[in-house]
Amino acid sequence: MAYDWLKDIEDHYDIVVIGSGLAGLTSANVLAKCGHKVLLLEHHYQLGGLATWFTRKGGHMFDISLHGFPVWMIKSARKYWSQEIADAIVQIKGIRFINPQFQIDTTFDREDFTRILIEKFKISAKTVERFFTDLRAMNFYDNNPETTGEMFERYFPGRDDVQRLLMEPIAYANGSTLEDPAITFGIVFSNFMSKGVYTFQGGTDTLIKKMALELKANGAEVRKHVTVEKIVTKECNGRCVATGLVANDRLIRCDAIVSNANLKNTILRLAGEENFSPDFVAQTKEVRINTSSCQVYLGIRKGETLPHIGDLVFASEESKFASEKLVGKHTTSRAFSVYYPDTRPGSNRYTVVVSVNAKYTDWETMSDEIYQQEKMCLIEESITALEKLIPDIRAKIDWSEASTPCTVEHYTKHWSGTSFGTKFEGLKVSMELPQQLPGLYHTGSVGIIMSGWLGTINYGVIVANQVDKFLATKRRGSLASSPLSWKKLNS
Repeated sequence: MAYDWLKDIEDHYDIVVIGSGLAGLTSANVLAKCGHKVLLLEHHYQLGGLATWFTRKGGHMFDISLHGFPVWMIKSARKYWSQEIADAIVQIKGIRFINPQFQIDTTFDREDFTRILIEKFKISAKTVERFFTDLRAMNFYDNNPETTGEMFERYFPGRDDVQRLLMEPIAYANGSTLEDPAITFGIVFSNFMSKGVYTFQGGTDTLIKKMALELKANGAEVRKHVTVEKIVTKECNGRCVATGLVANDRLIRCDAIVSNANLKNTILRLAGEENFSPDFVAQTKEVRINTSSCQVYLGIRKGETLPHIGDLVFASEESKFASEKLVGKHTTSRAFSVYYPDTRPGSNRYTVVVSVNAKYTDWETMSDEIYQQEKMCLIEESITALEKLIPDIRAKIDWSEASTPCTVEHYTKHWSGTSFGTKFEGLKVSMELPQQLPGLYHTGSVGIIMSGWLGTINYGVIVANQVDKFLATKRRGSLASSPLSWKKLNS
């Protein structure tokens, strides 16, 4: 007889959160601290969404995805989680670029990038200062139609080397391209340029376990192995409202739902087109899904060591940066995340995670045989590339495996296996969702600027505040949802 993962579940909750990505976890925690009765449901056996980990025989532990975020994460972790979590956030100082156009070591902050642009790339100090100042002033409400590529050409005409320096790491961070709105680059890049790139010392396993303990301490109930099948609605005072959901074939009633599922999954699959206006459904269908990722996980044999080649290395053999080449199935552009023993204090093990941007359409239609062959090719290409940095690396590896956009789709149920949510227009649809269906909210990776750890955590807070206001209004006898608000994440 199958285990009942919803055993002893209550019939009604104030809020049910669908999905345990960082936005879902943070929304659940904020709402639980407000005193609401919160239930968080996760279909996987691990919490964290793409901010998670897995173990393999031989004592290997691998973090999923690139884990780099701006310094503002310390403030968000302290305010919305705990001081203990905030204290474990440390700066990544060893960041390298290696490609045919330049080789650079940097701390990836404004001061160092200013020096590099002036001394190495011979850009005038006045232009560099104006560029950084203008980026910092970018505002979501400006509705500037300029693309990132057009912005680069305006500041650094004809300089594809400067374009590569500025664009490549952000493309790895959120899947953005030169054709995306300039604001999608400006907000993310200026956040990083504040004081560099940070990560969580101790590994994702430590972080998520601490978050789970905090959730429990604040009274939230968490259930894993639970798949939400449908959002339940009913008509009330002439309006359709969300009143619960069906999960593992069981009805759970609630006053509000926060979906941390993919935006299109939430609206078109879980809620259903029939619950929204035709115009809103059309807008949702027009939202473009962002790209995805492949990763190669390399475990180093116990007792072996690696030289310090940097914590995060952006390496490429391409002659210049091109958005389309970055997501090619056999791209030579990769990001190497090297995990040294001090990454997980108390451990003496090394691992390397190789990340490449990818397109779901390149992988979805393969036969099982071709799929496995392509994964082996991905591993071999990654090891060969790493040998240029560590010549004897092959002999030190005793575990290797690869993930693809299909892996992301399987474990997260993201639409088209996206690692980065939606393109820019997804943010507007996400924010307007509760106006269409009161009681249903969405949080997560939307609009590119909400991709990555800091963006999703802060969006989780914004949505939690709106849910809290909605519940207060509802308890006063009105179903009208409060207007959604927005603020820049670096405020």
